[in-house]
Amino acid sequence: MPANLPPPYKNAEARFRAATTTEDKIAAIQEMMALCPKHKGTDHIRADLRRRLSRLKTEQKQGRKKGKSGGPSYHVPKEEAPQVVLIGTPNVGKSQIVAATTNATPEVANYPFTTRAPQPAMMPYRDIYIQLVDIPPLSPDHIDTWVPEIIRNADVGLVVVDLAADDCVDAFIFLRKVLAEKNIRLSPVHDPAEDELPRNVKQVMIVANKLDSPKAEENLEFLREIIDGEFEIYPICAELGKGIPELQDALFEMLDVIRIYSKVPGKDADMKKPFIVPRGSNVMDVARKIHREFAEHLKSARVWGSGKFPGQIVDVEHIVEDEDILEIHVDM
Repeated sequence: MPANLPPPYKNAEARFRAATTTEDKIAAIQEMMALCPKHKGTDHIRADLRRRLSRLKTEQKQGRKKGKSGGPSYHVPKEEAPQVVLIGTPNVGKSQIVAATTNATPEVANYPFTTRAPQPAMMPYRDIYIQLVDIPPLSPDHIDTWVPEIIRNADVGLVVVDLAADDCVDAFIFLRKVLAEKNIRLSPVHDPAEDELPRNVKQVMIVANKLDSPKAEENLEFLREIIDGEFEIYPICAELGKGIPELQDALFEMLDVIRIYSKVPGKDADMKKPFIVPRGSNVMDVARKIHREFAEHLKSARVWGSGKFPGQIVDVEHIVEDEDILEIHVDM
């Protein structure tokens, strides 16, 4: 039986052959696996892809172990918090944003390429943390080979442009083009096409920094004209803290997650450390988040917030809402 591999598969195969890093090879193999049709004619192809992926991941792990005793690691593991990557050209103020929203103290300077490795930092927001990852700038002269994989792994992205620069619009156009060449499509929503892997579509908003500059209003108007409503634009001045609260609210909304507080029967709810789950999650999803055994032995649950009345008993399919309080009852 012929394999009948689609053109997108062959494009991914070409990227695999051209890849020079283990991370890029893994990304291409994963694409090929997702795009490979599942029938008897492709059984041997899919088996070979699985073997190659396993071998590459082993190489990746070995490389990271060596990196612990030598150079820096370019992998940023996801914590329980949502992960947001900051994307921009040199000197747009990404490190300023990290400094203004977290307790981190990144180097902030007016010369390019201050950030040379991924810099994760935790941004507090309404009882939770959101992980910001600052990465080296993208420029026509140089893009670190590991940067696209960091962008793919993040939940969403902030594309930062400099309102003090005359080329702020050109910078956004460049970023969009160069990432498309790396098979990453910037989008205002996370809505992959039929021939796209979800990880290759990065939902982003535009952060227009340095609102205090003399040319800011003129450049902002031009940027809005070019974007024409396709992307949300949030003008800020990170150095002065202007627009930061509005940006944080918008970022939380874009992440499309909710906070669920837990309550032990007979005790007050824990209102300090909520569980973070995707919007649209149900009681069973939250139970799995709390503990796998809770989900396996879930007996009933009571909810304060989205129920018809406080403490209502609900079934496992009940959809929870932001800031609900959930009391899980298990039969152990």
